[in-house]
Amino acid sequence: MNRRVRRKVAKKSKEKLGVPGNPGIGDADLCPDSNEDVDWTGLPDDTVIQLFSCLNYRDRASLSSTCKIWRALGLSSCLWTSLDLRAHKCDPAMAISLASWCVNLQKLRFRGAECADAIIHLQARNLREISGDYCRKITDATLSMIVARHEALETLQLGPDFCERISSDAIKATAFCCPKLKKLRLSGLRDVSAEVINALAKHCQNLVDIGFLDCLKVDEVALGNVVSVLFLSVAGTSNMKWGVVSHLWHKLPKLIGLDVSRTDIGPSAVSRLLSLSPSLKVLCAMNCPVLEEDNTFSANKYEGKFLLALFTDIFKGLASLFAETTKMGKNALLDWRNAKTKDKNLDEIMTWLEWILSHTLLRTAESNPRGLDAFWLKQGAAILLSLMQSSQEEVQERAATGLATFVVIDDENTSIDCGRAEAVMRDGGIRLLLNLAKSWREGLQSEAAKAIANLSVNANVAKAVAEEGGIQILAGLASSMNRLVAEEAAGGLWNLSVGEEHKAAIAEAGGVKALVDLIFKWFSGGDGVLERAAGALANLAADDKCSMEVALAGGVHALVMLARNCKFEGVQEQAARALANLAAHGDSNTNNAAVGQEAGALEALVQLTRSLHEGVRQEAAGALWNLSFDDRNREAIAAAGGVEALVIHLRATFKC
Repeated sequence: MNRRVRRKVAKKSKEKLGVPGNPGIGDADLCPDSNEDVDWTGLPDDTVIQLFSCLNYRDRASLSSTCKIWRALGLSSCLWTSLDLRAHKCDPAMAISLASWCVNLQKLRFRGAECADAIIHLQARNLREISGDYCRKITDATLSMIVARHEALETLQLGPDFCERISSDAIKATAFCCPKLKKLRLSGLRDVSAEVINALAKHCQNLVDIGFLDCLKVDEVALGNVVSVLFLSVAGTSNMKWGVVSHLWHKLPKLIGLDVSRTDIGPSAVSRLLSLSPSLKVLCAMNCPVLEEDNTFSANKYEGKFLLALFTDIFKGLASLFAETTKMGKNALLDWRNAKTKDKNLDEIMTWLEWILSHTLLRTAESNPRGLDAFWLKQGAAILLSLMQSSQEEVQERAATGLATFVVIDDENTSIDCGRAEAVMRDGGIRLLLNLAKSWREGLQSEAAKAIANLSVNANVAKAVAEEGGIQILAGLASSMNRLVAEEAAGGLWNLSVGEEHKAAIAEAGGVKALVDLIFKWFSGGDGVLERAAGALANLAADDKCSMEVALAGGVHALVMLARNCKFEGVQEQAARALANLAAHGDSNTNNAAVGQEAGALEALVQLTRSLHEGVRQEAAGALWNLSFDDRNREAIAAAGGVEALVIHLRATFKC
């Protein structure tokens, strides 16, 4: 049976964000009329605001539309200080609709160039933080407009995918327009010139955190002029002159943390930086090939300093010590750095280090270099689980994505590394992921569900997920109004439904109805969620009792609808397989006849036997085979041209 696992971040969403006044929610009076004696509008204001704070953005806006009192409370500034638009299609019209809610907005997360173009229409003049991904198509004009409209900006992050169309001109505009900038992290720039860096140093004198990640060229001499910097990352950046770097950067007066991961830095440059830089506390040099071959470092060589290197023996106990730091807080970190007095920058160091580790480990998992099996089993999995307990939502998400990624060996053949999967399970990862999946934050829900889905390809992990209540959690997430969350949850149910022992539990948890509803809900715009839903229903339909549940939930009509109208081969294959399994229980239930009598079912399956995709042809032929055991279906199949189609299919299969 086919399963589906995913290595990387979900594709750009096309979901429309519903807000009051839009068709997604509507302005109908939703105040309860079934309990006329209960006056919900009489609740204390602080109670209502607390209720709002427990809801996601869509539900918050929907509840606000019920009456004037709650609409006023729903506009409370404390409820709309942050907004995450990554799962929604936000165009200028939608942004204008949201504008009245965003007057006090301070933090914004978005995805894609279209949403970036719409940001200025939010009229959120008080924005302090902007974070975007899928930024390959964002241009200089868009970024320049964004920074010009948000002069109070303190944090700008674009990545981790490459910002290929952003040049030095837009970064220079950022320096001129945002003098309060404290944190700047950009990925995949082609050229960061000396002129740009000097402009940042001159106009953004509060700039303490700089990240130029995976860039083709960065002027290392000019970086030595940014005297305000505390944390600097050039991970993955090529063409760095490390002799110049070690000569200049150790003179930066405030530099605490330096990340040179995935670069070709040599041991002499590392030693010089650690020895001569008076303020440097942490140097992260993970996955640096040159350092891999060097054994001159020792753990006690640089007192009060910490070198984190993936390929060396500098820090064999990284996983356990990092987990200890997470649990014990500052005391463990003090011991870790051999410090004798409390450092006022400890919280900042830990926050930065978590972000750097999560970014580097995810990049490493995506590239999946050879020779890291021992690291992932002994340390890597534990570090990612520790990062999932971070107070930073972005770090938690990236760690969950890392778990979903590092376990996969072959995405096309749905192969995972069983040792890595079970390492996550042994270290308590299943419970941590399920707790994240129960968060009200949809970004965490999506990434945690993805990790659970991929890990559940392993039978032992699937059993642990079921025992920890994961089936109920995934069934609930499959009903989410957020397409990305529903898609990953459906993928989890698909993989879990491979096990015969889990099928009944999925049905009891309401998973069958949730999967059928997904097909109707996302039929017009979600190939990924449709394939996963149909695949899970196909597995469930192989069980006699579950097949009846599928039919009772409207699954026959939903699957035939996919077979007739969907053009995506993955969806066609899984829909045909599901119909074949539904029709396989002719001796024990009436599903065979129900499929045959569904309008257009036989014609659709006959048409699918002519598909260019072999898997689609085989599943369609199998469905017709099962249906042909009913006398009425045989006549209808022949009338629909099924005999000729099957003969052609056989000839093509056996090349005769």
